[in-house]
Amino acid sequence: MAVILHVVLFASMLVAFDWARPAPFTPMMIRATLVPEIPDAAPPVVEKKPDPVPPQPDNSEELRRQAEEEKRIHDTLIEKQRLEKIRRQKEAEREKQNEARKERERQEAERKRQEDIQRQRDENERIRKELEAEARQAEIDAEENRFAAVSSGELAVYMALIRQEIERNWAAPASAGAELKCAVRVRQAPGGDVTGVTILTCNGDDAVRRSVEAAIHKSSPLPEPSDPSLFDRNILLNLSIRQ
Repeated sequence: MAVILHVVLFASMLVAFDWARPAPFTPMMIRATLVPEIPDAAPPVVEKKPDPVPPQPDNSEELRRQAEEEKRIHDTLIEKQRLEKIRRQKEAEREKQNEARKERERQEAERKRQEDIQRQRDENERIRKELEAEARQAEIDAEENRFAAVSSGELAVYMALIRQEIERNWAAPASAGAELKCAVRVRQAPGGDVTGVTILTCNGDDAVRRSVEAAIHKSSPLPEPSDPSLFDRNILLNLSIRQ
């Protein structure tokens, strides 16, 4: 260790001696360039530094809540539109069902109305046929009764009574001949009231014709038959009178 220490000290001395020895002087050469005089330059522009930005508060939580609120409002609007669409669809379906029900009711009412009309037609037809049958039977019965009355001589008696009543009321004019004969058609209403007189033939002049008409109207109401079946609205009479 002593040897090593002496070696280190010796080396240090050598180095110190080398640094203490003066270095040789070497003259320096300077190369210069002539520069023309330049006027004073403008002072440099000092850029104004922007004001320091104050630290911004942390609003990430507020932005998150705002985004959630906007999403909630948007979702609510979408749900409302969905529910409104469902409501309109249900309303349209109910309206469609109501229209179908009304159409069925209308068709049912029309069917019943047609059935009632047909039923009434059938009933009217039945009544008409019954009335026609009754009327035909009444005509048959009346004709049979009339035939029986005619056969029994009641019609001749009835017509004789009418002629006698008219001839009794007939006042022949002076222009009439010794024997007058006139054929007339007399229209009468039920009860014997005379409604019209038509002279078919007559062997007298106009005065005689007028006297015949007057005698017939004077005899109204005419005698009624004993059998109602013998009544006739239009009767033919052969009247005669002797002067």
